[in-house]
Amino acid sequence: MIGTAASLGAEALKEPLRLKSITLRNRFAMAPMTRSFCLGGIPGDDVIGYYRRRAEGGVGLIVTEAIGPDHPAAIGDTGLGEKDLPSFFGHSSVEAWRRVVDAVHAAGAKIVPQLWHQGPMRMPQSPPYPDVPAFAPSGRYGDKTKAAEYYRDKAQILDRPLPVPTDAQIVEVIESFGRAAEQASAAGFDGIALHGAHGYLIDAFLWGETNQRTDRWGGGAVERTAFASEVIKACRRAIGPDKPIFFRYSQFKQQDFKAKLARTPDELEAMLRPLVDSGADVLEPSVRYFATPAFPGSNMSLAGWTKKLMGLPTGIVGGIGINQGMYQTSSDQSVAATNNLSLLVQRFALKEFDIASVGRALLHDPQFVSKALRGEPLDNFDPQSLNRLT
Repeated sequence: MIGTAASLGAEALKEPLRLKSITLRNRFAMAPMTRSFCLGGIPGDDVIGYYRRRAEGGVGLIVTEAIGPDHPAAIGDTGLGEKDLPSFFGHSSVEAWRRVVDAVHAAGAKIVPQLWHQGPMRMPQSPPYPDVPAFAPSGRYGDKTKAAEYYRDKAQILDRPLPVPTDAQIVEVIESFGRAAEQASAAGFDGIALHGAHGYLIDAFLWGETNQRTDRWGGGAVERTAFASEVIKACRRAIGPDKPIFFRYSQFKQQDFKAKLARTPDELEAMLRPLVDSGADVLEPSVRYFATPAFPGSNMSLAGWTKKLMGLPTGIVGGIGINQGMYQTSSDQSVAATNNLSLLVQRFALKEFDIASVGRALLHDPQFVSKALRGEPLDNFDPQSLNRLT
């Protein structure tokens, strides 16, 4: 068991946080985690209970598993099970997610959906539209030789030539994000989150390896933000001015853990500025371990640099309560807990972040946050939690 949160000073994370029209009851969020338990793309009673239990367990905010818009290439197979990835595709999905929202609200938490498009990461011949090819800015997946060991077999499949989308086709994807945001608002969500990380479509436009276009959607690092900026604007039009938009980005990609969007703080600021100007309210840099220094010569995390440069509420994520980074955890290896809550609190005191997103630890224990805030001992992570909806 890890040390008690009271002895680590985690009570500081009890502070409420105002984000536009909503107030989070504390600084803990449930990080978005793909589960593939939405039969037919719609959450059922088991999914409702899954989210409700985390809200009852004390989180201030839930960011749902990634939900696809209605674009036919948005989602596909993940190899995680027989059930399906969720998507927004009309009245039935709105009503199903409204039940999730109501359950979370009744337990005192706020909730936003994470909208994504798999882009070049979509497996070929995968449902629900097996004949539709994956969608990539320049028809490129990346370089399969740079994939991490755990991902190499999948990279061999994904690294194939894809159609290069036209300007009109890119606009269609942007419009699909807007429709998804509109449906999310109709379902009662408190805002939206955009998945702009890990090599998926928005990130594929940001990354020079996968975006080699020379039109208005490509160019240098700043010019490559055009797609993300237009997605943010479309979502803002859909949900109105009062609900927050969260934007997750990452340096690393599933195609290449060593990839960089920005090699210096100046480059980071230049890349993030258009996203903020377009309407992003909360930035969440995704890293494999939250305390990793972002740039040489400083111990500051990527979240810390993001908050310092942009002055916006910022999330921190990656290995909170876990002794291994994401993509190192498998269902057959032991993963110990660690007392990194003390380090998290230190980073909070240094004003490096505003929201701490907990992932795998909340899969194992829905009461993780409540226990942390009460100062109770926290259990080790059970890797089998990755394979069940509890």
